[in-house]
Amino acid sequence: MPRGPIYNDNYRPQFSGHETFPLRYGWLKKAYDAVYEREDGPGGKLAFTRDDSIARFGVGKNMVSSMRHWATASGIIEDGEGANALVTTSLGRQLFGKSGLDRYIEHPATLWLIHWNLAGRPEKTTWYWSFNNFPGVTFEREQLVRALEKVAKDREWPRVSATTIRRDVECFLRTYVAKTASGAASPEDSLESPLAELGLIKAVGRRDGFRFVRGPKSSLGNGVFLYALIDFWKNYSSAQTLSFEAVAHEPGSPGRVFLLDENDVADRLLALEDFTKGSFRWSETAGLKQVIRDVALDMEAALIYAMCDYKKKTIESREAA
Repeated sequence: MPRGPIYNDNYRPQFSGHETFPLRYGWLKKAYDAVYEREDGPGGKLAFTRDDSIARFGVGKNMVSSMRHWATASGIIEDGEGANALVTTSLGRQLFGKSGLDRYIEHPATLWLIHWNLAGRPEKTTWYWSFNNFPGVTFEREQLVRALEKVAKDREWPRVSATTIRRDVECFLRTYVAKTASGAASPEDSLESPLAELGLIKAVGRRDGFRFVRGPKSSLGNGVFLYALIDFWKNYSSAQTLSFEAVAHEPGSPGRVFLLDENDVADRLLALEDFTKGSFRWSETAGLKQVIRDVALDMEAALIYAMCDYKKKTIESREAA
């Protein structure tokens, strides 16, 4: 039987908002700056709806709407109090503020955090379902479209058309799959979206063939992994323990969203005790494999753990110099 929040009776699907544009380089920083400048003013949403927004962002009206969508879905901005209020988030300030750790998205930790916020949370239906519920490894574009159409029909979701799903799947694939480089084009030119750098989905065989790339992820740090684990755990269970099976295989888990194999999940869980100074630790007694926590599941603390991955990169850069 299918599991996960998408199959809850009160789930509300989302197949739109991006205006068919995948997340692009520079968009999150521009959106963050626009909202930050208006946080003490009449409302951040006006930054994306005023007549001068097209000139400010240097893109068309639909792209302006898409920028706001991606900044919200990525966890960089969020709704505030009031009808027109948008505010920056803790994650947004850590990354893109005046002293931000990665204002131009040059660190892989930022990409992993964005990916987690898109595919580890059920709001974006195609993203979440594809990484967490799709049963295969290889697939064709049309196969993914038909599978989501069946889910929509089985769940009796209203106002979800085949055209809407098809456009969402197209945007999903353009978010993660690098375009085939042609002629003298550089590899960078083939990356339409920064998330393609993660290499989570590869084009294979025919034009519409794709493959989820499961296995170890060397650029995924322990800090972002723990951030994801805390976020998943917080929504999954209030218990002090969490089974290895849940971390590796449950829909919405780090193992599913990051496409990790069991060995890599196990290695990362084993490293938690040293990384957190005992706040989270791995236990394997009487054949029972689980993670034990001695602290509350707090997302501000999770963000502090995630930021440790950036400090590690800074130290490595200084040592190399």
